[in-house]
Amino acid sequence: MGKTFKELQDAMDKSNSYEGIATRFIEARGRTLNGIGTSSVRNWAQALPPGSSVLDLGCGTGIPVSKVLTDEGFTVYGIDASPTLIKAYRQNFPKACAACEPVEDSLFFNRKFDTIISWGLIFLLSREAQAELIQKASDALQTGGKLLFTAPYQETEWEDVMTGQYSRSLGEVKYKELLAASGLSLIEEFEDEGENHYFNAIKI
Repeated sequence: MGKTFKELQDAMDKSNSYEGIATRFIEARGRTLNGIGTSSVRNWAQALPPGSSVLDLGCGTGIPVSKVLTDEGFTVYGIDASPTLIKAYRQNFPKACAACEPVEDSLFFNRKFDTIISWGLIFLLSREAQAELIQKASDALQTGGKLLFTAPYQETEWEDVMTGQYSRSLGEVKYKELLAASGLSLIEEFEDEGENHYFNAIKI
């Protein structure tokens, strides 16, 4: 049996269904300057070298993550595959360099960065794409650079509340394995007030 129209649309949608809910997402989360994770990202960012270049994967509108990083004086680059969210990002950060493209195919990975952050994105990708993204992030980091991403501690699968998108965390053991295989060393794990789990790794 052939695919339905919706299945074909989903296959073509590189935004992991976020373009379809972009307006609702902006209203619900895209304007909250002190949302969940803000203080955790700020505390993490304060340990970074001054003037660091930071690549924000799945940046959305840039609020609150890119806003925190910009306020800390970093040069921030944003990637998001949703045209609506990138438009909002550029309005919020007119001086920032942003690209509307899926992270799996981003040309930003041809550059080098001091830091890469992925908040609320990696678990939306397939298992294969997650492994590839971790490797690409490592390749794009300067030696000593940091990679911070969020994903549940345990191996689990669920349906994303906002998009209905199938999501999966590979779990701590697998993420440690992928990080090590990519030349990254896990140096810290922590959780924010919303129980989002963070993996903080360094390029060795």
